[in-house]
Amino acid sequence: MVDEATRKSLSGIPLLKTKAGPRDKELWVQRLKEEFQALIKYVETNKQQDNDWFRLESNKEGTRWFGKCWYIQDLLKYEFDVEFDIPVTYPTTAPEIALPELDGKTAKMYRGGKICLTDHFKPLWARNVPKFGIAHAMALGLGPWMAVEIPDLIQKGVVVYKEK
Repeated sequence: MVDEATRKSLSGIPLLKTKAGPRDKELWVQRLKEEFQALIKYVETNKQQDNDWFRLESNKEGTRWFGKCWYIQDLLKYEFDVEFDIPVTYPTTAPEIALPELDGKTAKMYRGGKICLTDHFKPLWARNVPKFGIAHAMALGLGPWMAVEIPDLIQKGVVVYKEK
């Protein structure tokens, strides 16, 4: 089901242990530590493999995440805002990742720019609670979605390169 490149990418992301969401006070603090450790490891691995493609930060409580993600095609860097909230039922429920500026530009997206992860990612997430976290959502959710959708949107002229 998972290709070799994805398997290799996943092997570099630590699995999480604490099953806790934002309502779980002390346990949530422990879960957040695991989330940050997994994200740091994933970003480090991506940088080592010259595959750096996103930056994330969160609010103080770790319930709202935001940052930038980018896709490089023909030596041009297409950059997008990324954001998501941690659901109150996290980690049982995966976060809904949004790229707001692409709202309405593809059928594989819900209102507000939330990317469609229903068919492929959510069943995988459900089988891996609580081991999967935000880094896994980026690696198995947003990354593959962008790899399929962004080149198509560029080719159709829906997404155009913006000079910095």
